[in-house]
Amino acid sequence: METLRTTTEDPFFVGTNNCSDMTQHLFKLEDACIFFCHSGEARIEIDLLKYDIVPNTQIVFLPNSIVSYSYASPDLSISYIAFSKILFQEATARLDPSFIHFLKENPVVTLPAERTRTINGLIIALEDLYKDKENCFRLQILRNYIQSFLLDIYDKTHRIFEQNRPEGISRQEELFKRFIQLIHQHCLSQREVSFYAQKMFITPRYLSAIVQAVSGETAKNIIDKHVILEIKVLLESTDLSIQEIANRLQFPDQSFFGRYFKKHTGISPLYYRRKLR
Repeated sequence: METLRTTTEDPFFVGTNNCSDMTQHLFKLEDACIFFCHSGEARIEIDLLKYDIVPNTQIVFLPNSIVSYSYASPDLSISYIAFSKILFQEATARLDPSFIHFLKENPVVTLPAERTRTINGLIIALEDLYKDKENCFRLQILRNYIQSFLLDIYDKTHRIFEQNRPEGISRQEELFKRFIQLIHQHCLSQREVSFYAQKMFITPRYLSAIVQAVSGETAKNIIDKHVILEIKVLLESTDLSIQEIANRLQFPDQSFFGRYFKKHTGISPLYYRRKLR
């Protein structure tokens, strides 16, 4: 996935990939990416949620998404557009926050064949723009393309999900979604249910009851799953020491950090890192 990492000199990339080098690896995207599957199949996990990828599947990875592929067929062909976090923020600055939350909750959608013209047109247009290094309005044009495309994604995806979801959404489901949003924002430093309950202006007991009712899991278990995912990314994709990772995630000491990780994975952080290298 290193090939998709943007730089100051090159704030966006366009290309194709068969994802063969991405299977069985965990990585965190610093930038935003749009994928479109032309052929083949894959199974992907984004922020602990699993999705099946088939032809005409469109994927929007927001910055800081944690991704892993468990399978990619030999004939998998995916076009990708990767653009920097700054460009993404500029393109979405005037959009309602609920729009970004919707994309976070619904990153994957398989489009009917007749609705793929927009994304295929965007890929062609951005391939041309990417090659045109001398264009003095290159980044402004890119921002406009991204904003227009994200609005189109929202419209198409929203209509597809509205057609398929049950009537209405309960108060409990709304609170559960808010809980997950807060975990994404704060799990690097906050691991207690009480913190999230306070943010939501409800009691820890009520939050725990809601999460259990909606997901069948405890609130603490969901928090811990996201924390462990972040730890695994740091162990796998950085050269930070175990102590540095413990410090970054605000554990009181390395020993506590090691016990926490082993409790949830059955192995030590050091063993996890060694078995991947």
